[in-house]
Parts: sequence; C-alpha cells; structure tokens
Amino acid sequence: MIRWLIVFLLASLVFSGLRSWLQKIGLGRLPGDFAVRFRGRELYLPIASSLVLSVLAMLIGALF
Repeated sequence: MIRWLIVFLLASLVFSGLRSWLQKIGLGRLPGDFAVRFRGRELYLPIASSLVLSVLAMLIGALF
C-alpha cells in the first residue's frame, strides 16, 4: 500500500513539473484532474491523468 502511495506522489510531482507540455498533448485536462488555489499558490492534482498513464505503462510492460 505504501509503495503505491509513493508512486502516486512521484507521478504527481512529475505532472506538476511537466504540466504545460502535457496540456498541449491533451493530458492534464481530464475530468478527474484538479487545480486548487490556496494562499496564492496553485496545487495541481492529476488523478485521472495519472491513472491513464499508469494503465498505458502497464500495457507497455505486459507487451515486453
């Protein structure tokens, strides 16, 4: 359980860093992605995009 939490947190950090590039290809604007403003900062939680990329990585891993 803790391993998946760490993986999800790392994916969130990667998404936050690559947010502008990922929005150009359509990720980051899915219905389960949240952007919250708190005290002048924007917190980005890409839940749906993380799931899509996880499934894609799982399928690629299953093929090879």
